[in-house]
Order: sequence, then structure tokens, then C-alpha cells
Amino acid sequence: MTSYGQFCPVAKAMELLDERWTILIVRELLLGSRHFNELRRGVPKMSPALLTKRLRSLERAGVINRSEVGAGSGASGPKGGTVGGRSVYTLTAMGEELTTVVEALSAWGIRWIGELGDADLDPHLLMWDMHRTVPIDRWPRRRTMVQFVFRDVIGKASTWWLVVAGGEAQVCDFDPGYELDVTVVTDLRTLTEIWRGDIDWRLALTSDRVEIHGPAEVARDVPSWIGQSLTSAIPRPA
Repeated sequence: MTSYGQFCPVAKAMELLDERWTILIVRELLLGSRHFNELRRGVPKMSPALLTKRLRSLERAGVINRSEVGAGSGASGPKGGTVGGRSVYTLTAMGEELTTVVEALSAWGIRWIGELGDADLDPHLLMWDMHRTVPIDRWPRRRTMVQFVFRDVIGKASTWWLVVAGGEAQVCDFDPGYELDVTVVTDLRTLTEIWRGDIDWRLALTSDRVEIHGPAEVARDVPSWIGQSLTSAIPRPA
């Protein structure tokens, strides 16, 4: 952690928080991620080694707690990992106070730093974020599966499946084998812009940037099922 050499509380806070990826890890914890692999899915371009390092820094600073569950809880390996157990990361009261900080940064970012470059587009993060905040109460009570096909993405990451059943959502990068209800075909930028609230479903559909293939009575409900992100309603500058 590098010091700014200032007594200013903003400087002191940023000595911890402006290390690369740190505030995004806090974001993931605020959104409900508790385990290492869940955190990794929210920061897919971050190396596991660096994630481990940042988690340790946050733990030392008192922002998070780490506890162990499962067999061998509390036993540590030579590199600080657990033996037979699983680490659970939770925010402390100190960490929870960063809620308003992250919300303010999110609002400011979507209002003033709106332009997305190609490097900002990531199907892994998009689908992970979608699965954890889709409005499950709008989905059918039976198991429902929606396939997403990104026509501009090459390889395995071009196709995803979102499954809602039993009041929970699951995202898969492989076909889980359930009955398919509908397929959404689009490009990565368009679905990202819809999710962020830069454009709405109606515009994307009428301009053929999104195609929904399936029974008409199912296809018409897909925009309601998917919705948009928690920040989509933040007003943009005129």
C-alpha cells in the first residue's frame, strides 16, 4: 500500500481503495459474492494470485472478515489456503459503510463516463451480473431456460444459458440439458447497452439489434424477465 503522505481523509482512504481492482472486489461483496470463485466470476480479468493478495489486504485493513466452512475449518496450508475447507468472505461494519461510496461511483460513472470501448465488453461479467439481479418474480414458476447467442463473439463464450428454477437463477457457459424455452440472438455491445440502460429493449428489438426466437407468447415476455441492471434507471446528463 503506497502512502500519499497526506493527513487528508480522502488520501488516507484511497491509500487502500485505489489499488487496482480493490473497489471492484468490494462491489462484488456488496452484490452478494461470498466465495473466492464467485468473486472471480465478477472480476474475470483479474488473476487469482492478485485477487488473493487484495483480499488479504482488505482483511488486514478490517474491511472484510474471512471465515472457514467445511472439513478442516481453520487449518491452513503453506500458502495460507485452507485444508479441506472453504473460505467465506464477508464485509465488516467498516466495509458495509462503503455501500454509499460504491453506489455514488456507479451513478457518477454511468452519468459521466458512458462511452464503452471494445475492451470494456465482457460476456462473462455481463452474464454473471445478469443472473444475480434478474427479476425472478417475473419468471414462470416452472423451470425456464433462455439461451443467449452473441453473434460477434468467437468460441465458447459466444453461447450462454440462463436458468431460473425454484426461485434461483443460474448462468451456464455449457448446455445444462434442460428444455429450451427461447433463444436471444444479439451482439455483445447491444446486450451490454440494454443491461446498462443505454438503450431499451423496445429500441433494440425494433432495430433488429436483438432477435428472440421461440413461441410468440414466450418471446414477448423475455424483456420483462431479463429487465435491466440496478443502475439502468440513473438519469443521464441532458
